[in-house]
Formats: sequence, C-alpha cells, structure tokens
Amino acid sequence: MGHPHYTSREICERGQALYERLIRDKVEPQYRGQFLVMDIETGEYEIDPDHLAASDRAAAKHPGAPLYGIRIGYPTLGRIGVRAKVIRQ
Repeated sequence: MGHPHYTSREICERGQALYERLIRDKVEPQYRGQFLVMDIETGEYEIDPDHLAASDRAAAKHPGAPLYGIRIGYPTLGRIGVRAKVIRQ
C-alpha cells in the first residue's frame, strides 16, 4: 500500500539508505533474523522477532507514518511460496 506523500519505491529507497547509513552497525549481528520496522521520516524504529509486533509498535508511535520493514541480516523481508524438503534415506 502506498503513502500520500511517498511512492512505495521512495519508501524503500529512503528506508534502505537510512538503514545502511545509520542503523545496520548498531543492530547486526545482535538482532540477526529479527524484524526492524522504521519510520522513514523520523528514523525511529522497532525491533521484534514478530514482524507484526514491530509494525504495530512503530505505527502506534506515529499513526500514518511511512514505514519501511527489513529482516535484519537478510536481503528480503520474507519468502513467498514453499520450499521443498528433501528426505534422504
């Protein structure tokens, strides 16, 4: 879903830039695998093992804020689909 002041692309670009410049060194590797949700206007963020919990807390701080989410230490937030499990005998 978009935001009235930013496109989805702008949110992603701004969020990723802020994360790389100001946050990454503070949170990796201590929180690797957890979710970080950031307000791209203030730079404030929430970290939680549960993506929804982090999102809810970030949204409660600044309702309507443009939020960017990332899984710390991973190139993507999640995975769509299933992964086949190989059973070896």
